[in-house]
Amino acid sequence: MQLTPIIAIHLSAALAATVIGPFALWARRGRTQRPRLHRALGYAWVTLMIATAVSALFIHGTALPHIYGYGPIHLLIPAVFVALFGAFRYLARGDIAGHRRTMQITYLASCVVAGGFTLLPSRYLGQLLWSQWLGLV
Repeated sequence: MQLTPIIAIHLSAALAATVIGPFALWARRGRTQRPRLHRALGYAWVTLMIATAVSALFIHGTALPHIYGYGPIHLLIPAVFVALFGAFRYLARGDIAGHRRTMQITYLASCVVAGGFTLLPSRYLGQLLWSQWLGLV
């Protein structure tokens, strides 16, 4: 697999979401709360997650078991949309705890866990990192 424009978009959005996510979550924590920062970073994170999910629709693989190019990792696409919809629904109802919990779980599942799987040596980014950049595998 080569670095195509759609993979570059997906990779850029996913990396930016992974970096921005903790700051968006942190802005409402602690002694000094920053609601404007939280909201700005939160909307940026949501936008990046939507870009990541939509771009993933156009990335097809053949290495893992798949159906028409969509493998198990593509199940995160509808999961992200459902989670984001649920998080904003909690927010509209005034359930801040539900919103917080949903966003934390979405960040961990989408950015941390899925991001970790992309670094496996058999995956494109894993090959770049472990073989080409670090020369370990």
